[in-house]
Amino acid sequence: MSGSSSELDSFDVTILAILQRDNQTPQRRIAEAIHLSAPAVQRRIRRLEASGVIMANVAMLDPAKIGRQLSIVVNVDLERERSALIDEAKKAFLAEASVQQCYYVAGETDFVLILNVPSMADYEALTRRLFFANSNIKRFRTFVVMDRVKTGTTVSLDKVPGASTV
Repeated sequence: MSGSSSELDSFDVTILAILQRDNQTPQRRIAEAIHLSAPAVQRRIRRLEASGVIMANVAMLDPAKIGRQLSIVVNVDLERERSALIDEAKKAFLAEASVQQCYYVAGETDFVLILNVPSMADYEALTRRLFFANSNIKRFRTFVVMDRVKTGTTVSLDKVPGASTV
C-alpha cells in the first residue's frame, strides 16, 4: 500500500474510524465489530502503520489542565520567500515546543501557527525569540483564542474513494 486512499477498502476505513475514536480499542473488539479475525485486524493495522496512513498513536492532552491556558493563532509573513529562507523558518517553527501546529500556506500570509503557552508573558518572550530576532519575519499577526470550540486530530473518512464503511 503506497498510502493512497484508493487502496483502502471498507474494512480499513472502519478500522481507521474506530481507532480515531479510541486508538486503545482492543483488536479483538475491532474484529468483532467488523466480522474479521483479530489476526486479520492486526495485519491491517500494521499495514496501515507501515504505509503511513496511521502516522502515530498518541494521547490528546487538554493544554489548560497542564498549565498551558493560552492558545494563540499567529499568521506570519516573511520578508523574502526564497527556498532556503522558507526552510529556515520551517526549521525554527518545528524546533519551538510551544508551536503545536505549523502550516506553510498560499494566500495573504506565509505561515499559520497554532501555539499553546502558559501566559501572555511567555508569548511575549516567544515573539522576541522567534519573530523579532529573525530578520526575515516581515510581520506577524496574533489572534488569541477565546474558546476552543472544536479541536482534534480526526480526519474525515467520508467519501474515501473506493471504500464504504462496513
